[in-house]
Amino acid sequence: MRLLSHLFEHNRRWAAACVADDPDFFNDLCALQRPDFLWIGCSDSRVPANQIVGLPPGELFVHRNVANLVHEDDTNGLAVLQFAVDTLRISHIIVCGHYGCGGVQAALGPAVPAPLGPWLTPIRALAEDHRPELEALDAQARASRLCELNVVAQVHTLARLRTIRNAWGRGHALAVHGWIYDLRNGLLHDLEVTLEAPRAGDQPGE
Repeated sequence: MRLLSHLFEHNRRWAAACVADDPDFFNDLCALQRPDFLWIGCSDSRVPANQIVGLPPGELFVHRNVANLVHEDDTNGLAVLQFAVDTLRISHIIVCGHYGCGGVQAALGPAVPAPLGPWLTPIRALAEDHRPELEALDAQARASRLCELNVVAQVHTLARLRTIRNAWGRGHALAVHGWIYDLRNGLLHDLEVTLEAPRAGDQPGE
C-alpha cells in the first residue's frame, strides 16, 4: 500500500483540474521559467507564497526558512539568491514575514538547542538592539513589532550582499521589498522599506 496515499490522490485531482482548465498548462510550465520575483519567506505552513499573491506556478521563485532570515554565511540561501539574480534575472526580491511567527516568538524566549538556536541569533540580537521600544509593548504587540523589525533587517542585509551589489553595479534594475503577512485576515502589508540601486556616493542600503 502506498504511503500517504491521500496526498497522491490530491495530486491527481490537482493535475486533472489544471489540464481541464488549460490543456497546455504543463506543456507551458515545462518551458524555461522566467519569474520576475524572488520570494524569501517563512517556512510556516500557513503562509503559502504563490496563493497569497495569486500567482500560478512558474511566476514566483521561492526560498523559505524559519523566520525568513537572510544569513550572510548561508550557502543555501546565497545560492538561491545568485541563481535568481544572475540566471533568472528577477527584478524584485520580496522578503515577507508574518505576524505570529514561531521563529520570532522563540527568539524572545529561553535558549533553543542547535541548530535552531544559532539560526535565530540575529533575531535575538535585533530584539536587544530595540529593547526600549519592545519593552514598552505588551507581549503580543512586542512579538508583532519584532516580526516587522526582522523583515526590515533582512532587506538591509540583502542590500549588503555581493550578488545584489554586483547586480546594481552592472545596471540591473533590481528592487528589494519588505512585506508582512497577517494570518488573521490574509492580507499583505508593505513595510515601505524598498531598496534599489544606490545613487552615486551612497552606500548600499542607505
